[in-house]
Amino acid sequence: MKTTNNRISLADVSRLTGELLNQGNSDNLETGAPPTFSELAECLHFALGDGRIWLNDQRMVLVQSLVLGRIKQEVINALGQERARSLFMRVGYMQGVKDAQLIQKKWPQEDLTHALAAGPRVHTLEGFAKVTTEHFEFDTARGGYYGSFLWHDSSEASEHISCFGLSSEPVCWLQVGYPSGYTTQLFGKPVLFREIECVGMGHSRCKIIGQHMEGWGSDCPEREFLGLDTDAKSYGYVRPVSPKQVAVIPEKPVIHEAMVGVSANFMRTKQLLSNVAPTRATVLFAGETGVGKELFSRSLHDLSTRRDGPFIALNCAAIPEQLVESELFGVEKGAFTGAVSSRPGYFERANGGTLFLDEIASLPHAAQGKLLRILQEMQFERVGGTKTQAVDVRVVAASNVDLRDEVKAGRFREDLYFRLSVFPIDIPPLRERRDDIPLLMAHFLHLYNERHGKSVLGFSRRATDALLKYEYPGNIRELQNLVERGVVYAANDSLIDIAHVFRSSEALPHAFEISVGGRLEPSGDECQSAETEPGINDMVESGLSFEEIERRVYLAALHAAGGNVSEAARSLKMSRPTLDYRLSKLRIK
Repeated sequence: MKTTNNRISLADVSRLTGELLNQGNSDNLETGAPPTFSELAECLHFALGDGRIWLNDQRMVLVQSLVLGRIKQEVINALGQERARSLFMRVGYMQGVKDAQLIQKKWPQEDLTHALAAGPRVHTLEGFAKVTTEHFEFDTARGGYYGSFLWHDSSEASEHISCFGLSSEPVCWLQVGYPSGYTTQLFGKPVLFREIECVGMGHSRCKIIGQHMEGWGSDCPEREFLGLDTDAKSYGYVRPVSPKQVAVIPEKPVIHEAMVGVSANFMRTKQLLSNVAPTRATVLFAGETGVGKELFSRSLHDLSTRRDGPFIALNCAAIPEQLVESELFGVEKGAFTGAVSSRPGYFERANGGTLFLDEIASLPHAAQGKLLRILQEMQFERVGGTKTQAVDVRVVAASNVDLRDEVKAGRFREDLYFRLSVFPIDIPPLRERRDDIPLLMAHFLHLYNERHGKSVLGFSRRATDALLKYEYPGNIRELQNLVERGVVYAANDSLIDIAHVFRSSEALPHAFEISVGGRLEPSGDECQSAETEPGINDMVESGLSFEEIERRVYLAALHAAGGNVSEAARSLKMSRPTLDYRLSKLRIK
């Protein structure tokens, strides 16, 4: 614990007590208190060639300041100044909330003073202005907050001047919404900021002040702009998490119809599913192995009018050729030697519901003809029988190869292809829906914690980076396996690290991150598999537990740094608080 002239830092008190302080003052901040600009810059990654920029697990975009200025001009012209101001403040507010959540997840051990102080640094990193903290103080027990900040070279003010000239009122609406959202998310009750000086009005720099909502009294139009009620309980804001809730990623999983995703490709596929589900049309799913074709077919069944009927799945590739017909259509009594009773086939079992035929391309040519007939007539005969039976079955097929190519090669009947592809749906591979990866990680973490009776808290930054950048040749099934492996390897109440997830055969692509100097640089050893870590492979092969491996890695880093914890943390690409926490968990002094 660091002391100077018998003074103790806020961070040290917070770590010592294990609780967040309910009072704070920016005057008591340590020099270089985390998260620093360097640590925040490590969260920003550029996956060049992949079209994605990540701020930790949040996808970002680069947009010219000029474009934002023109958007603002169009909105003002279309809606008027007051409605435009309200709209841009709400957008900035939401951005502040999301950045505050990032700080809560990535630096959960930091006290509230340090978390609040990180806001201006994140805002500066994102390029809106250079933010200088004049002073802030708070008392969560009494619900009081006050803060004063300066913005130098505000991009929003500059663009407003270029479009409209000097204004008689402050114009940084997007930016003033940001600290309101950020501080409110961390503080746990509404804190509203107001711009009192603005470059757009001719001042040399912008100045904002913020205080708890009640402190503004009745003259508080920001309350209306942001849609806030006077009852703080209705806001739904989340107080800062405690050290026991450590996790870099996932928020509580949001699961819909057993499918998880928010990407454009996923939502487009989901919309197609919703359109066809209420009908009787035959659906053909196409996609690579592991994309979740059976999950989509189950969701199709659940959304249909047949949801109360059976859902029967059959992998056509798993049936021996000589048994295909008997499996599909059943066997009549006495049809084979020793057959003492009739046996229903998959079509009979699926009567009144949905029959999912996976890997349909593997069906023998003879069975394809009989399948075509039953699709056309909804009647069949059991093997060895003479009686025709009628069924009411919706057939859903899936293939991981292009059936059109199979038709051209003569391996698949063209008439059956046209009968199956009444409504084709292509399911995109995971590499084309990377925005869904954080949600899927959260979903599978929750699933396997429950299944294996574990209490793994989340993913380390290195594991998160690696999982976001990986190409996933096995698609969602591979991600599912990687997360399950991590849950099994990681200790309870700890984080899944890259060594728990990846092996040498799962090499990661190179990606780029921003350096302290502001340039894009390869992310280096973090973009390689865990096996490239010095000595890790040997330790794994020796049968050591991952806890012992982790202990040895930390001790080696501390030894190389001469006992300097901050330097050891930098060499390990970790924040100082995270390393402090891991050393404490492993009882390393």
